[in-house]
Formats: sequence, C-alpha cells, structure tokens
Amino acid sequence: MRKMTVCLAYGVAWLMFISCEIALGVNINQYKLVEEEGDWQPATATWYGSPNGDGSEGGACGYGSLVKQIPFQSKVAAGSPALFKDGKGCGACYQVKCTENGLCSQSAVTVVITDECPGGICSGSGKIHFDLSGTSFSDMASPGTSSDLLNAGVVSILFQRVPCEYPGKNIAFHVNEGATTYWFAVLIEYEDGDGDLGAVDLKQANSDTWQGMQQTWGANWCLNSGPLQAPFSIRLQSLSTGRTLTANNVVPQNWQVNATYRSLVNYD
Repeated sequence: MRKMTVCLAYGVAWLMFISCEIALGVNINQYKLVEEEGDWQPATATWYGSPNGDGSEGGACGYGSLVKQIPFQSKVAAGSPALFKDGKGCGACYQVKCTENGLCSQSAVTVVITDECPGGICSGSGKIHFDLSGTSFSDMASPGTSSDLLNAGVVSILFQRVPCEYPGKNIAFHVNEGATTYWFAVLIEYEDGDGDLGAVDLKQANSDTWQGMQQTWGANWCLNSGPLQAPFSIRLQSLSTGRTLTANNVVPQNWQVNATYRSLVNYD
C-alpha cells in the first residue's frame, strides 16, 4: 500500500507541522506537459491491488476511501513520476486504452491520478507508466477477456489528457487530523477541468491578504501561521493552465477537524 499513513496519524501531528515548514517545492517547468487534450500518445500500463479493486485505498494523494466512491468508483491510477509530479499531478484525469491484439476493446477508460508508482517499471526520466487499479485495467479488455488481460503483465497503451468532470460535485475541503488555528491543513477534492493544483492560498476573516499555503504531500495543503481567524476563503490555481478559482468563506468560523466543507464553486 503506497499511501503515506504517517501523515494521517494524529499522534504525528508534530511531524505534520514540520512538514509544512519543509513542504515539497515543485518547479512547474521541470514537468513540461507531456500530454495535450486530444493527443493520443504511447505508454505502458500494469495493475495492482485486487482484480476488481481500487489499487490501494487512497494512495499517495491522500484521498482515502473516496477512491471507491462516486465519482471515482475505483477508476484510478498510480502514475509514474512524470505523471505524479511530486503530488501536484494528483487529481489529473486521463483516458487510457490498450492496444494488445485480441484482448483490448479499444474503448477508452477515464482514470484519475490518486497514487504514485515510484520505482521499478515506473522509474526512468520522463517515463509515462500507469499502474492502474484492477477495475480500470479490466475495463480496457474486450468482453470475456478481462482475466487474460489481467494475466498479460505489462501492456502497451495509448493515453491522452482529458478534463475532469464530476457532475453534481463542487470542490470540497477536508480538514486534516491535527489541524489547529496555528497549523491549518486541508485535503482538496473534486476539481473539475485540469484537476491538478499548482498553488493554493488562504484568506482569513476580515482580511484582504492572501497567504500562500504549502503542499505537504499529495493533495494536502497547509498554512503554518497564526492564530488564524476563520471563516477562511481558499483560492486555487491549477498546475496545468494556471486557472484560478476562489471559494469564499468555505471553511466556517466553527470549523472542526476531520470535517469536509463543500464549496459552491467548481471549474467550468
């Protein structure tokens, strides 16, 4: 299981505090987009977890049990470093289809990056590899051939970047275990469009100043400053295109740890 459980445990809240100080820094330019919408490109794919499962529950992006639920429905993937992008590729959506003769339906399956495939077949500068959930991998097969495809090992695929679409869902913010008025951290969920995040800012109550949050790991972002005065507005900037979106006063004054606060907005 690839998910970083150390960041979820209440007992290591101090480590999480430190992680905000030394948060991952990503130079966007090092990840020149290898994918363009409508542009099919070659890659390879494997699968992990159970044959009808979701890979590992949650994975290195931190989505937890959400990967099993609507709208993900186990249609997820662990991406090689060129896709995972030190966690800033979390939430990006791709269509994949396999090209093995006789086994593949040639129909595209849409998957979301929710995990990292860090080594082995996924290693190599710029290598594009999808370690798919068993559910996603099986869905690429022709009728009656899913077992054969699952036994095929590494398969050649085509992939393309596509906009994420979560009908009926607005962007949500789940307050992390261990968050306080001096160390506020959230998991960000359900971004339509680009799906990925390059920057996140927070604005306190009765303030005109946006404070930059730091990516701690995966889709989790924190602000180490305080005491912070809620309600909080949160501004997002996508990694791929730099589009911004603001959820005003999305975290209420009486916010609670482990609560999820749903905004009224999403990318078009």
